[in-house]
Amino acid sequence: MKKRILTTFAMIGICGVALLSGCGDTDAEGGTSQSPTAGTNGGDALIAVITPAHSNAFFKAEADAAVAKAQELGYKTSSDSHDDDPNKQNELIEAAISAGAKAIILDNAGADTTVAAVQKAKDAGIGVWLIDREINETGIAMAQIVANNAQGAGLVGEAFATAMEGKGNYIELLGRETDTNAAVRSEAFHSVIDQYADMKLIAAETANWDQQEAFTKVETLLQSNKDVQGIISGNDTMAMGAVAAVAAAGLEGKVLVAGFDGAPDAVDAIKAGTLLATGLQPAVGIAQLAVEQADTWIKTGQAPVQEKQSIDCQLIDATNADKYTLFALQ
Repeated sequence: MKKRILTTFAMIGICGVALLSGCGDTDAEGGTSQSPTAGTNGGDALIAVITPAHSNAFFKAEADAAVAKAQELGYKTSSDSHDDDPNKQNELIEAAISAGAKAIILDNAGADTTVAAVQKAKDAGIGVWLIDREINETGIAMAQIVANNAQGAGLVGEAFATAMEGKGNYIELLGRETDTNAAVRSEAFHSVIDQYADMKLIAAETANWDQQEAFTKVETLLQSNKDVQGIISGNDTMAMGAVAAVAAAGLEGKVLVAGFDGAPDAVDAIKAGTLLATGLQPAVGIAQLAVEQADTWIKTGQAPVQEKQSIDCQLIDATNADKYTLFALQ
């Protein structure tokens, strides 16, 4: 009898609100700086938002959500991307310190390489709220608020194994090695899939969260491994590359693909029947929660009760894809 992992959908009640838009002045660092909303009490305080590339829908959604919430609360904002480059991240954090930022909302560029940069901000009296990715140190960030990647990946792993009827050959696409989420998701996938003795991992490739790299690697793997029934991916960007490679090989309907993140294009693919499922990370809600906590700290000095905070994910598949909004379910 195949085993199943019990999962909990104890989603913390942080609902996404509509993202605000506005025209800002481009600052010297290439980001935007805007005046606080009239009638609020953020004053001239600046909240700096720093994330990976905004060309990725997930990172753009969290950056836009953080900026919108901060502006709603009356703060000036800046929004920049470090492009997963630790050196650029350091430059952006130094710029935020020089600009007199009160808080930094950061989706970081490396679990180890970010520690010194966060410490530098702390030493300057700036509170840092880490979102989406943790660092390998506690006690220097005000908070580390992340999706429960293990729980969410477990949901995806179970859906993947069930759809494959507990048997067959599959490929795994892994994320960037410096990102702790890559390892956590992979371990959670295997905590479920490895319980099915007839499911065989025939190849595992790192595609660094990149769609084109995933396409190229899956294309090659499908050419050299004709007997493949499934592909499980550490994020939706790589999953969409896999979907394209499966289509190019004429294997649509024969090779299942599953992803993780809850990106809009992934949900569209689920609706189209080319992607099995994805694990939804509440990116918008997490970003908003970080800004709300930063606002409380700036105004009252009250720090979050817990530094490490985990928000549960949800499975999106054909049964609920029509209820999807931007990184949230209605």
